[in-house]
Amino acid sequence: MPLCVVVGLSGGIAAYKCAYLVSALVRKGCDVHVLMTKNAHQFIGEVTFETLSGNAVLTDTFDRKGEYSVNHVSLAKKADVLIVAPATADLIAKAAHGIADDMLTTTLLAVRCPVIFAPAMNEAMLKDEATRHNLSLLKNRGYNVMDTGFGALACKDTGEGRMKEPDEIISFMDDVLAARRDMHNIRMLISAGPTREMIDPVRFLSNRSSGKMGYAIAQAAVKRGADVTLVSGPVALNPPDGARVINVISASSMYEQMLGLSAEADIIVMTAAVSDYRPKEYSELKIKKGENTVLELVRTDDILTTLGRRKKDGQLLVGFAAETNDCDANAQSKLREKNLDIVALNDVSRQGEGFESDYNNIKLFFRGGRKTDLGSAEKQELSRGIVDILYKQYTAGKAL
Repeated sequence: MPLCVVVGLSGGIAAYKCAYLVSALVRKGCDVHVLMTKNAHQFIGEVTFETLSGNAVLTDTFDRKGEYSVNHVSLAKKADVLIVAPATADLIAKAAHGIADDMLTTTLLAVRCPVIFAPAMNEAMLKDEATRHNLSLLKNRGYNVMDTGFGALACKDTGEGRMKEPDEIISFMDDVLAARRDMHNIRMLISAGPTREMIDPVRFLSNRSSGKMGYAIAQAAVKRGADVTLVSGPVALNPPDGARVINVISASSMYEQMLGLSAEADIIVMTAAVSDYRPKEYSELKIKKGENTVLELVRTDDILTTLGRRKKDGQLLVGFAAETNDCDANAQSKLREKNLDIVALNDVSRQGEGFESDYNNIKLFFRGGRKTDLGSAEKQELSRGIVDILYKQYTAGKAL
């Protein structure tokens, strides 16, 4: 999945430089989305950015371009980084004080990804006490504020206030994102998707797992710099960029791969919905219809239980519990019985969540009794929260 970069333009003459910025980001392989304030349109047209980015440019919070969604929320969830360039004194003041009166400022309040401001204004405005106070507020809240360049300004003055050049902004972005790759030395082993237990050449036993949750966790971990191996059952998903993917079909093949790789893993996350049973006998020929056909089943090997027994010191073992009733009790029982450090409960009885959906609900139960409810959200958003918690838990040395 390419890096999703949102570029927000406010109304300054430096907006013309952002055509190169967007073009360079696209050449870098990024998925670029452009937001423009109404004043930005006075300096450059949106057709330029739509042509360069391949995505619709959004200005109005109630814009209905593209598929229907609450655009400032959906784009905020999707973004890996938001760059405000040029960031005028007006835009900086709005951002510092939480004003949300257009698409850009509304999205700024909704994002949870890194935000970069590239200021551009007259030197007197930059050095004004109000602007300096607003920039200080943004920095104190964790926003990334670039310095300005020195040189000729649009007002014919010479001094500070020039927006940094596009290549400098991209380099700054790379440094910001690199600092967030805090899982660089952590090896994660993740399972995802269903398994299939063949009955005959045309039939099999399986379940409704789409693999979306496991794939989202793998992608989130890769973006944090983790060394990710994903053992995947049969799914209709593109492999996560940067992850090593091992495709399997049956529970026995997933068992073999997970157990063979587990010793080298620091964090193991078992999201796969593994078939609990398989046919006792496989028919080489298609079974014909019969009045009283009986299919005898036997248990498959329990991967998570075996991993729990073999867990090494310092290793974090995480299981998933898809439940329809007595959810909390069943999840906590799984946590104890399988020797897990964390179990992630999702109630699959909820309409529109869980299996085959882009949405899920997650409640985490920890060894020791602590619990965290991440609520209902898109699986991509939940995955980022899960990975963040796993990282903190692992680095704190709380895995037993």
